[in-house]
Amino acid sequence: MNNHDRDSPDLQPEQKKLNPFQIVGSVLAAALGVQSSKNRERDFKQGNIGIFALVGAIFTLLFIGAVVAVVQIVITGAAK
Repeated sequence: MNNHDRDSPDLQPEQKKLNPFQIVGSVLAAALGVQSSKNRERDFKQGNIGIFALVGAIFTLLFIGAVVAVVQIVITGAAK
């Protein structure tokens, strides 16, 4: 077996799953548009679309809630 065969992605042992911090980090980076191509490739190879969709939906709801809260604080402060 030569080095090329050993490095072939088809012959790699079972790939590791992403940990929760990697998933959240990838979702945040993707939301901001700064995801590296290395991490994006890792996510597509090792990740589960359902988990990314769930974390993305939770992030979106939290983001909308934060924007609504800030707007409410500003409106309340402006009314005084």
